[in-house]
Amino acid sequence: MPVIRRTDARRTETPNAVMTTYASPTQGSTSLAMWHVDMVAGAQGPLHAMDTEQIWTLATGTAAVDLAGETVALAAGDTLVLPAGLTRQITTDTGFTAVVASPSPSRAYNPDARTPEGACDLAPRDDQRVLPAWIA
Repeated sequence: MPVIRRTDARRTETPNAVMTTYASPTQGSTSLAMWHVDMVAGAQGPLHAMDTEQIWTLATGTAAVDLAGETVALAAGDTLVLPAGLTRQITTDTGFTAVVASPSPSRAYNPDARTPEGACDLAPRDDQRVLPAWIA
């Protein structure tokens, strides 16, 4: 049974937040990823979509999630299930810490990126999807 020690947790910093990975396919798990997100007051994540479901639980602070054009307000203790394929953007006035779980691999993509004009498939191409480091 794999044990991922606190000292082995992987930390990834982006301009929007800091993600600390506790388990993922490259850290003891075979198909799930679990991490926590620290976002400072006034921060805003990028508009994107994911190709798998994610579950976010706010441990501290507050957040607003624009989910496919509908704003969902979250406070400490709230859990939000984010369906696959819907656009999302997370902002915070106060800052927050959240624990997140997701199947892995789980790829992020720009919901406006489409296959070349005239193609039948309107979904983003595989080469337009990115596996975030905290989920890998």
